This record gives sequence, structure tokens and C-alpha cells, in this order.
Amino acid sequence: MTATSDAPSRQLAPINPIQQLKAGHLPRRLVQLYVGLTLYGASMGLMIQGNLGLDPWDVFHSGITKHLPLSFGTVVIAVSFVVLLAWIPLRQWPGLGTLSNAIVIGLVTDLTLATVGRPSELWLRIVFMLAGVVVNALAGALYIGAQFGPGPRDGLMTGLVRRTGLSVRLVRTSIELTVLATGFLLGGSIGVGTVVYALSIGPLVHYLLPLFTVRLKDHS
Repeated sequence: MTATSDAPSRQLAPINPIQQLKAGHLPRRLVQLYVGLTLYGASMGLMIQGNLGLDPWDVFHSGITKHLPLSFGTVVIAVSFVVLLAWIPLRQWPGLGTLSNAIVIGLVTDLTLATVGRPSELWLRIVFMLAGVVVNALAGALYIGAQFGPGPRDGLMTGLVRRTGLSVRLVRTSIELTVLATGFLLGGSIGVGTVVYALSIGPLVHYLLPLFTVRLKDHS
């Protein structure tokens, strides 16, 4: 569920939660935020129903569902708030987008799973998987570009980068390998979709994020 990439992220304004609300273009940004989060949850549902493997964080989420009587979306929400606890020692403040991310994506994922069946035909499962990856990238570009703060998992990454001085690439890779390995050990869904997501999400977001990043008022 991580959608950042190094180069486009430099276009995003490093502003606090109050400044985010006063930075202009509020109606457009709110619509873009919630359309993005809704599409993000739908994309996760498509990849789950495609049953060809999930992205690293969702491998972790699916592994947890093997051991707890909770829906996938409920696990996503619960993990989001657990991750937010790690923001405290990193001295980060969640924005509207952060809190909305923690709740909306999980709700929409469960709604998608309840309304979209799992196909039996392999070709249709491949379509679900590929559509899930592309829509996920578009959704990430939309909600990140709205500039209401990072999602819980992205914020964990950027907070660790700031506190440790390590590169974004190293921190992100370390986090995602950790959750992927843990999810695999828990029985999470790994497959060709996991590889496709890992190879394509960065380039897709790199292309899409500049298209949807809203230019904000200067807060320097």
C-alpha cells in the first residue's frame, strides 16, 4: 500500500496539517483525496479477487486474516492505526489525508470484496490483477497529489528517513521486505501479482504523480 517514488515526491510541499487545510484549492483537493482513497481500496479488492498475489503490505494483511476472525478491510484499518503509533517517537503529525487513508481504504476494500466476485477464468484473474496495479498507481497519485499528508505507511517510511538519515530507497525496501517476509510466514498471498506490483508501481506513480500534484500557496 505504499505509493511514493523518489523524484515526484520532491514536488510535494513539506507543510504541517494546519497549513494543509489553508493551502488553497480546498474543494478540488478534498474531492481528489477521497476519489483517490476510494480507488485505492477498490484496487486492493481487485488484486485480492484476482488471487495472483498482492503487494507487500497486503501480503502482510492477508496473512493476519488467516489467524484472526477479521475482514481484510478491518485488518487494514487496525494495522494503519498501529503504524500511526510508530509516528509518535518519530515526532510526526498526521494530516487529514493520513487519518482518512487509515479508515477509508479499508472500508472500500471490504465493500469491493462484498460486491465483486472472484473469477475462475485465469485470463479474467490476470485482468483483475493488472487493473488493480494500474488503478492503485492512479489512486496513489491522486491522494498523495492532493497534499493532505502521507498515509500511515508512507509516513513511517519518510519519518524513518528523516530520523536516520538513510535513503528513501533503503528504508522503503527494508520495510517492505520485512512486511512481505512476515506476511509470507503468516500465510499471506504471494504470487506473480506481487512481482508485477513491485516492478511497476514505482514507474507508474513516477509518471502519474506530477500530473495530479496540486500546486499550493507558498508557506515558506
